[in-house]
Amino acid sequence: MVGKQFEHDDFVQVDDVADADFVLNMFDPADPKAFRRSSRGTYSAAFYELAEAPEDALKESYPMLVRTLSNVVLLRVPGKGVWFTTMERGTYHVADDPAEIYERLEPLATSRLVIDNEWIPDLEPELWDGDEMTADIESAGRRLDELDLLPSPFPVEDYLSGRDLRHVMRLYSVGGLSYGNLSARKDETRFWMSASGVDKSKLEDVGRDILMVKDFDDERGMIVLSVPPGIEPKRVSVDAIEHWTIYQAHPEVGAILHVHAWMEGIPATDVNYPCGTQELAVAVADLVALEPDPAHAVIGLRNHGLTCTGDSLSEILDRVASRVLRQVPMT
Repeated sequence: MVGKQFEHDDFVQVDDVADADFVLNMFDPADPKAFRRSSRGTYSAAFYELAEAPEDALKESYPMLVRTLSNVVLLRVPGKGVWFTTMERGTYHVADDPAEIYERLEPLATSRLVIDNEWIPDLEPELWDGDEMTADIESAGRRLDELDLLPSPFPVEDYLSGRDLRHVMRLYSVGGLSYGNLSARKDETRFWMSASGVDKSKLEDVGRDILMVKDFDDERGMIVLSVPPGIEPKRVSVDAIEHWTIYQAHPEVGAILHVHAWMEGIPATDVNYPCGTQELAVAVADLVALEPDPAHAVIGLRNHGLTCTGDSLSEILDRVASRVLRQVPMT
């Protein structure tokens, strides 16, 4: 029924999967099959059914997410509802209603992922060992660890086998699941940002743990980075497009912190767009713009976490640390 709704709403079926922007993958939970993308920009939603609601929907679906290589897994229990599960956000429940499922899924399926990187070895020699802003990022990373704000929002080791966890590490080219990210403005267009998947409590090497974002190539959907010559750089955080959009729209913002936590009484996005999408970036930047003081804002990302702006990362943590709740509400 959901597939029919997509067709009704002007989505066009294609014969070759390589041409697909969005894939609905129905699978057997006893033998889950992976959808192999031709492009990382293809959004894959995997569906399966059970006769009875599981005791723990997250524990049931999280391994399926990995084994099917999907952006989201939807578990349907007829008459009981549908559980959405994503890699970074955990799970949430909606009614067993095709219209509601479509309403939740369509914005995710049509969002534009901006996660590709281009590394240019043109970073100024005087920045090869960092500066006062990278020192602030390093210090803030250690402080996040002390505040217990770096681990995943749930104990992922309890939800995945050792084999599945190693698969996640290879798939996303990360050495550990240390969530959140930090950035600090360098000048009018550039900013330093933590790398993807690195231990945020040990941000030390420029080009590996901390990278300089210099540009966004909109036509190619590419984050452009300045790195020192002669190194093998890591990828920048998947949320670089969000930070880029905020810095461009709000020149007064000096630093941005993103954590998988929550605060009461804050404005929040309406749609839980995937991390690294241009739509999420614009939604957050627009909410920052509506705040009385955009340079010192705290915005909620639905079913995900917080994005905070400030003068520096240390200033942000001084301001928000005492109000942070570690449990992100799923709605």
